[in-house]
Amino acid sequence: MVTIRAADSDDRYLIWTILEPIIRAGDAYALPRDLDEEASLAYWFAQGNEVFVAKADGIILGTYYLRANQRGGGSHVANCGYATSVAARGRGVAAAMCMHSLDRARSRGFRAMQFNFVLSTNQIALHLWRRHGFEIVGTLPEVFLHPALGYVDAFVMYREL
Repeated sequence: MVTIRAADSDDRYLIWTILEPIIRAGDAYALPRDLDEEASLAYWFAQGNEVFVAKADGIILGTYYLRANQRGGGSHVANCGYATSVAARGRGVAAAMCMHSLDRARSRGFRAMQFNFVLSTNQIALHLWRRHGFEIVGTLPEVFLHPALGYVDAFVMYREL
């Protein structure tokens, strides 16, 4: 069973151990592959981000942040970033984090959620987000240089809350 709680300062190193392989792979986030621990955690815990961890059997297996997608007139739309440990993939951790983030966004008064940059090559994420009611509302052609596949598209995905 996956439980989700707000992250605290004691979780930072474990969050880094989840983020590092994702960042190094360079095939999911538009971040430099050589981003160090300090910069990675500064990105994840940026001002305005509410950060959570997902645990099962006492072990942190995933993390996500929730924030306003834009400021001002766009602040009613939420945005999230998710990361699941390599060992936990396929165990429902990302699905649990998605459901939690939708509930949390609603409770904070957001009216919708938008993902700005879902890579067309990330079939697992695309399937998961569609299963949770997100639709592709835009395609950004060849905006990401995938380390193995070259230039690939990214999608903007959206759902009302």
